[in-house]
Amino acid sequence: MTGTTGTTGTPLRVALIGYGLAGSVFHAPLIAATEGLALDTIVTSNPERQEQARAEFGDGVSFAATPEELWARADELDLIVIASPNKTHVPLATAALKAGLPVVVDKPLAGTAAEAREMAALAEERGLLLSVFQNRRWDNDFLTLRKLLDEGELGDVWRFESRFERWRPQPKGGWRESGDPAEIGGLLYDLGSHVVDQALVLFGPAASVYAETDVRRPGAQTDDDTFIAITHTNGVRSHLYVSATTAQLGPRLRVLGSQAGYVKYGLDPQEADLREGKRPDTTAEWGVEPESLWGRVGSGESPLTGGGRPEPTLPGAYPAYYAAIAAALRDGAPNPVTAQEAAAALDVLEAARRSAAEGKAVSL
Repeated sequence: MTGTTGTTGTPLRVALIGYGLAGSVFHAPLIAATEGLALDTIVTSNPERQEQARAEFGDGVSFAATPEELWARADELDLIVIASPNKTHVPLATAALKAGLPVVVDKPLAGTAAEAREMAALAEERGLLLSVFQNRRWDNDFLTLRKLLDEGELGDVWRFESRFERWRPQPKGGWRESGDPAEIGGLLYDLGSHVVDQALVLFGPAASVYAETDVRRPGAQTDDDTFIAITHTNGVRSHLYVSATTAQLGPRLRVLGSQAGYVKYGLDPQEADLREGKRPDTTAEWGVEPESLWGRVGSGESPLTGGGRPEPTLPGAYPAYYAAIAAALRDGAPNPVTAQEAAAALDVLEAARRSAAEGKAVSL
């Protein structure tokens, strides 16, 4: 499924809905840096955000106040990217597909797996690409772990520990921290979307899910400290932690196998670089981290006391996602993240929410 392919040699025209954190920090810079894509229109009615975008991308970018303006000129566009609040993902993606336009949606694709599968079916029926922006598949630590697994360095993996932990003792407010279920806020669906997706990519389908979700901070309205345990059908156990209340951060990854383990501290640098205004098309060593942050591979001793050997971290590669989108639209290459994959992750997130409420494991 491809959708519009544009004229050979002509960049595909992209409209971006939303210019908050996701739109301004991730999507717009990555789209603009991708050969074969052109950032054509940004949907935001906020004058300050329009000015911010104009300052970075110049007069070549136009603005629309509402998504409906895009559907009216669907024949002038080749791709819609949805980076607006979570509750808008399903209605906007559905409208874009019905307008005949391929779609990229920021994670989570939907609030439920059933909604994700309905959209996947609509995209297939229309012969259009529907992809989900799971950028953490292109984090440096994840790419390095995939390499180690492909090379058999760890033996048979027994346990996968993954953490996205932060220390934010005061809630920021906003829809991401709203207690209204319609907003699809909270860490389970925010950072949880990343760690669950990574676990399923690495170790396959989930057989059962157990979770603990807590609201720790005074004034917080939704989960800010969550643990998810997945037992995969192949026997691997994934222990996943997402938290805004972690006073001492643990390793980003700790992977234990029959021959060795891999432990990696620190976050991939790409988000911080994007926030600081660095761009992948103008930064010589994009995604590269210093040797001091490399993880270690070994057995029988803590990496913090010199155990194991340093494992060079592969460069992070967020630009690879949009390069794959361009190839899918123009050449019929594979969709880098399918809606069906997103639905499988949502199965796990829904099971986690139920598990936390009932205090018991949930079988899938």
